[in-house]
Amino acid sequence: MRLVDSKYNVYYYAAAWMVAIVATIGSLFYSEVMNYIPCSLCWYQRIFMYPLVIFLGLATFYNESIIKKYILSVSIPGGLIALYHIGLQKIPAMKKIEPCKQGVPCSTDYVDYLGFITIPVMSLTAFCLITILIFFVKTSKEND
Repeated sequence: MRLVDSKYNVYYYAAAWMVAIVATIGSLFYSEVMNYIPCSLCWYQRIFMYPLVIFLGLATFYNESIIKKYILSVSIPGGLIALYHIGLQKIPAMKKIEPCKQGVPCSTDYVDYLGFITIPVMSLTAFCLITILIFFVKTSKEND
């Protein structure tokens, strides 16, 4: 694997890694400390966020450009799931098509900071920040 020449890539990777770590710790805080039971869509968002901690950590330490496509292939679908989850919580018409039939309903708002910041909004923010930061990473093809 070829190392990337851009001196700023490691900073983009590190910033994205910090976002993923904070998001992972936040999700564990809400479930393990606050005892909020995650719904099905929350679990899917976790499934997409948790590997990003490992991928971005490796990308930060090794500064490999090839990992960019793998990070984006996880962060973009995770963000789309979070966006759908926000729709279920905030758009009344979407509550009729709720996928969570067992356990905690996906439309449940455990937290509602400032009237609009829910757990899926925090998740979408993290996925968007990671995606934007990774788009700034230059691959070896872009450096030629």
